[in-house]
Amino acid sequence: MSNKRKDERTGAWLVAPAMMWLALFALAPLVFLVTVSFWTATMFGLSPGFSLQSYAALAGDTIYILVLANTLKIAVITTALSLFASYPVALFLASLKGHRKTLFVILLFLPFWTSYVVRTFVWMPILGRSGLINSTLMSLGVIDSPIDGLIFNEGAVYVGLVYVYTLYMTLPIYLALDKLDPALIEASNDLGASAWQTFRRIILPLTLPAVWSGCTMVFLLCCGAFVTPRLLGGPSSQMFGNIISSQFLDAGNWPLGAALSVVLMLVVLASLYLASRRFGMQRLFMGQH
Repeated sequence: MSNKRKDERTGAWLVAPAMMWLALFALAPLVFLVTVSFWTATMFGLSPGFSLQSYAALAGDTIYILVLANTLKIAVITTALSLFASYPVALFLASLKGHRKTLFVILLFLPFWTSYVVRTFVWMPILGRSGLINSTLMSLGVIDSPIDGLIFNEGAVYVGLVYVYTLYMTLPIYLALDKLDPALIEASNDLGASAWQTFRRIILPLTLPAVWSGCTMVFLLCCGAFVTPRLLGGPSSQMFGNIISSQFLDAGNWPLGAALSVVLMLVVLASLYLASRRFGMQRLFMGQH
């Protein structure tokens, strides 16, 4: 046996455990989900077989289309807000040196060491009618009665989603900024460029792959969000994930929940495909040119 073939066989054996793990815990559940979407739900449980009943119900009810469109809108706006909030933070972190940089990076990660649900739930006593913001404003005499519009609406959903997902935007941008060659900035200053020109001509183009990577991650996570809109959003701010969750956990209609999940995955994959044709798949996920 040649050395080349021996190396190929050895490589195949080394990769086999990882491939089996992916097949068992990633591919198999996905195949099962797609399969269940073609089953039917009866009063006695699930009825295996091939049926388009769930997809027909989905296509025949405009509420699902409206909620899906609203979900994509919330995901896009949340991604944009996260970018505007994260880039200045990343610039600040990249400008620090030594122990100060280590301290502030730890502070950035610190909230994310707690549960996602806890980080979302903490906004309820902040935004609520008797929460921190209303109590502070009333004690300062700014308002006479509590403001009801701070929670249980779409604005509160944006606040919660930006807060819980901002790390996924800040981290890749910070890493890209931290790797920039300081000589480029110095050369720009020596040539008389203003701070804005340096940012627009040098910093932003070199960190753009990281920006697209962060935007991709935040967009994907927002499309599947259901905890944040359930806790902070009102009836008009529910997202597609909430409908999927209710079909599985409340209504017990697994085929419809699976069909909704498949549709959401297809829409997200289509969005990624369109974005990858413009920016490249490697740039979207790896933050590389």
